[in-house]
Amino acid sequence: MTIVLNLSLEVEAKLKEEATRQGKEISVIASELLTKVLEWEAWDREDAIAGIQKGKVQQKLLSFLTF
Repeated sequence: MTIVLNLSLEVEAKLKEEATRQGKEISVIASELLTKVLEWEAWDREDAIAGIQKGKVQQKLLSFLTF
């Protein structure tokens, strides 16, 4: 898939630097970064949901134990 992005000069320079450092094309670096961010976001969302669910269970236990 081809996507066109308008990047600031600063972000473009950082991508170029990273591509040079790793010996990869800029498009490969951008794709890898997007993949990592999307994976992290999915994990973070799942972790947040698990935390909320845990809090709800703890609240129910507290309300049960409190007279």
